[in-house]
Amino acid sequence: MAAPEAVELERRARAEAGPWPRGAAVAVALAVAATVGAAALLATFVADGAVVLRAAALAAVGGTLLLSLAVRWLRAPKFGAANAVTLARAAIATLLVAVLGTAPTQALAWVLVGLGTAGVALDGVDGALARRRGEASDFGARFDMETDALLILVLAALVWQHGKAGAWILAAGLTRYLFVAGSWALPWLGAPLPPSTRRQAVCVVQIVSLLGALAPIVAPPWSGALALAGLAALVWSFAVDVHWLARQARS
Repeated sequence: MAAPEAVELERRARAEAGPWPRGAAVAVALAVAATVGAAALLATFVADGAVVLRAAALAAVGGTLLLSLAVRWLRAPKFGAANAVTLARAAIATLLVAVLGTAPTQALAWVLVGLGTAGVALDGVDGALARRRGEASDFGARFDMETDALLILVLAALVWQHGKAGAWILAAGLTRYLFVAGSWALPWLGAPLPPSTRRQAVCVVQIVSLLGALAPIVAPPWSGALALAGLAALVWSFAVDVHWLARQARS
């Protein structure tokens, strides 16, 4: 078969909607309900009712998008426990996005640190579950990666909003998206990368450094220094990947 014909057949096959994964709608509905409920509790704490509206809108849009992507790309008969754990992390990230714009206080900062810590604690659970239950998939890996990227972006924005670092810390959250945008202009940047414990470790270091900077007990300029250390590790990790991809493109 000619290569262009094979590529076209693959494109059509991937574009076709797959079977509806069992449990996906229930998992998303529970995640949306939990996000809105948590936002309602948080709204009474911070006296900002708009948090609930933002959380509801974000959760509804995000849940709809996730369902459509799961039907299209998840090649499995059920949503799975591992993806459900990642969904819980995505719900936490969504709640943090809804809090953006709320007047910063020390009490709120501690709540945000607690939520972020829960997200980090669950980060290794979904992968372990996927391997143990035979649920590993390209969809799950991508879902996990994009959830990490969103969590880093919103934590960076919160660190800036709370005055713990300058606007430069937003680079921590934007690096991933700039990398993806760069692959549109330089297709070799979009080539698959091999699995890397270094990449996973740096992701955790980045999130933990942002949580540490956000914690009220870490005051400027130490919070900025901690955030900068995490950003430096992240930039170094991306530089290693870009260098590897460049070498592969030249070979």
